[in-house]
Amino acid sequence: MQRLDVRFPSQGQQCGAWLYLPASPRPAPVIVMAHGLGGTRVMRLDAFAERFCAAGYACLVFGYRHFGDSEGEPRQLLDVQKQLQDWKAAAAFARSRKDVDGRRLVLWGTSFSGGHVLSTAADDGQVTAVIAQCPFTDGLASALALDPLSSMRVTALAVRDQLGAWLGAAPVMVATAGKPGATALMTAPDAMDYLKLLPAGAEASFPNYVAARFGLQIIRYFPGRKTAKIACPVLFCVCETDSVAPAAATLRHAQRAPRGEIKRYPEGHFDIYVGDAFERVVHDQIHFLHRVVPFA
Repeated sequence: MQRLDVRFPSQGQQCGAWLYLPASPRPAPVIVMAHGLGGTRVMRLDAFAERFCAAGYACLVFGYRHFGDSEGEPRQLLDVQKQLQDWKAAAAFARSRKDVDGRRLVLWGTSFSGGHVLSTAADDGQVTAVIAQCPFTDGLASALALDPLSSMRVTALAVRDQLGAWLGAAPVMVATAGKPGATALMTAPDAMDYLKLLPAGAEASFPNYVAARFGLQIIRYFPGRKTAKIACPVLFCVCETDSVAPAAATLRHAQRAPRGEIKRYPEGHFDIYVGDAFERVVHDQIHFLHRVVPFA
């Protein structure tokens, strides 16, 4: 396989990406992939893409504007609408490439991007299939998973940051992952495992924070409500003890997808990326791909 460093435009700015190309005599179906809340593609997305590419699929693994090596100021600005624009731009870029089969396009999202792929597929009737892994589907359910004191602190920072943004001030940041009781967007007992997804030695330099104004958006984002509008096959990979995207809400929304399939795993939100859980979920995802997006 090959991995190319590529860039594509989104709203006048450039998103950085990897394009994986399998050893194939003809252009392969392409899987568009991105990470979850504050994450970048170096946080184990390469492991998934390598397995998909070895199974015969091309992969476009991109980073959102304002994060990683993508353009966008201020840095670490997590904005739902901007990220949905990036998904649309990534799909358009994949469809424009001659070295992949953009007519057979799969959206793969995990955690927060698991919600984005549901929303994107509902609005784009040309998507061939969707894989939503431990997906964020319900803002209220995820907000209620945060302990009340942490939630109050995050909200106070979010209001301060939003007011400052309107006045042109520099962003006020909030931790993405923190220990229980901390002021952070994720404070479950396993939340700090988020940082274990980074390559060895990268944890010290990784910006574990985002602009706090996002705290005012999350409770208003319900991508799971769009599942009934998705015409293509959707594989929901649900972690039964998920501390970030509660399984009950995800299953409720998943059951409304006309061509939805549900796989359940007895692990938590961050377990699915590594070890035996990773092996099981990637096996199930490849099996799904071979069934619904076979090679021409």
